[in-house]
Amino acid sequence: MRPALATWLVLSLLVGMGAEEACEGPPATQTRSLAAPQLSPEERLSPHMPEALRCDACHAIAFQIEEQLRKAEGKVGRKALSESDYTEVLERSCSQGWESYGVQELDGEKRLAGPGLLRQEPMSVMVTGGPWPGRLSKMCHSYVGERGETQIYRAHRRGPAALRELLCHGEKGACAGSKAGGPAPHKALQNEL
Repeated sequence: MRPALATWLVLSLLVGMGAEEACEGPPATQTRSLAAPQLSPEERLSPHMPEALRCDACHAIAFQIEEQLRKAEGKVGRKALSESDYTEVLERSCSQGWESYGVQELDGEKRLAGPGLLRQEPMSVMVTGGPWPGRLSKMCHSYVGERGETQIYRAHRRGPAALRELLCHGEKGACAGSKAGGPAPHKALQNEL
């Protein structure tokens, strides 16, 4: 039995070696070239989130706040959190790393990409790190400071859409003027006497 098995193994290997020649070699691999988005000086150097990316950033922040509050409520059986608990969760949400966010170029337009953001291209280069985590953290802290922990938590309790509406689409929201996808219009300057 062993000599027959050895013979079969040798013949299998010899036949397998000729398979590439019969099929004219291994299949050709396709290559794709992807370039990183070219960032302007403002996008690279400013400590603030560029105007064109603020709506995406707001949605990322709302998503992270929602996730952190949902996890905290899950630990207490889906009950409402105490004021001290949700204040701590909001602080932790804003102080997180934010390293999973960055900029991609989609259809010639730079967009923020990462968890909770809808429009992402799987085959593209995303520039992460650098100024993006600090900008997101700074925006998150400013939202909590401007809107207040209680108002943010109440919106969260009404659902993710209510939280996004409060943070991003309200009168002062980053997405307020971008219903058609463009940046928010500039406010008219007042003449001071």
